[in-house]
Amino acid sequence: MEKYKVVIAVNYIHPRFLEMIAPYCEIIRQWKYPEQISENLLTQWISGAEGLVAGQGSPVTAKVLAQATNLKVITLPQTGYNEVDIAAATAYGIPVGHTPGVLTETVAELAMAITLCAARDLIPAHQFVLEGKWMEGTYPVFGMDLSRRTMGILGMGAIGISLSRRARACGMTVIYHNRHPRTDDTVRCTEYVTVDELLRRSDVLVAAMPLTDETRHMIDINWFKKMKKTAIFVNIARGGVVNTSDLITALQTGQIAKAALDVSEPEPLPVDHPLLALPNALVFPHIGSLTERTRRDMAELAARNLLKGLAGNALETCVNEKVNYSSNS
Repeated sequence: MEKYKVVIAVNYIHPRFLEMIAPYCEIIRQWKYPEQISENLLTQWISGAEGLVAGQGSPVTAKVLAQATNLKVITLPQTGYNEVDIAAATAYGIPVGHTPGVLTETVAELAMAITLCAARDLIPAHQFVLEGKWMEGTYPVFGMDLSRRTMGILGMGAIGISLSRRARACGMTVIYHNRHPRTDDTVRCTEYVTVDELLRRSDVLVAAMPLTDETRHMIDINWFKKMKKTAIFVNIARGGVVNTSDLITALQTGQIAKAALDVSEPEPLPVDHPLLALPNALVFPHIGSLTERTRRDMAELAARNLLKGLAGNALETCVNEKVNYSSNS
């Protein structure tokens, strides 16, 4: 049997993914460098491909897709899909698979962990011990407790719901803002509020929405000015939902107290980036789903989506369901 021709446009792919597709696919091109692949190079690579493995840093633009005359499917081993021009893929009839669901609990765990880390000043407390200050007998105050505080969540999808359970377990009240209120607030003990009320009431504000044209740089200095000066801003969404220079200003001027970020713009942040010089900003290297079990689950779902799309069968998790293959095609 002739193998399907596949291009891998991300610099790392889980070994389980490669293991699953090996019997059926020939990798004709694979990007292996730390910097992202260029649009021009991907345009050259894509012409003979039937399957494309994309992800963070893969510029799957309309220009690229115009040359993808044989492409049957795009698979992303991640939940986010802002790297792909979905409108163009849909226009060309190319289904795009991603991996929602399998990372929900893992990302929510990380969100709660970095919230606690910032709130309770855990890294400064650890440094306090390493510097020998514990022996001096004078204890500073390390942070604030979360019980009887309010967490506001921007984007109450699956990850937001999972995070809300953890926040309530810490004794927090949970409020949120979506495009539309949920119908299960009574069951989940959550409350839908306007953006202004979310900003005004939140002791911890968590960004958990997708990055779209609508949400890009949505969180800016005008938002920070409406928040409590004691508030903590947490971002587990995408770096692009925040105006980074405005965030730096808000942290420097005391408009908000702290930030804990698992995502940034750009990624990775250069070591001389001003955000990394702020004592009230914790920056983590986008590790929300970075556990072995979850990454394996993501790889397996991404591989299944690729193989099903190549065979003309319905992807399990398709972004542009309008052009997904039928189940028995």
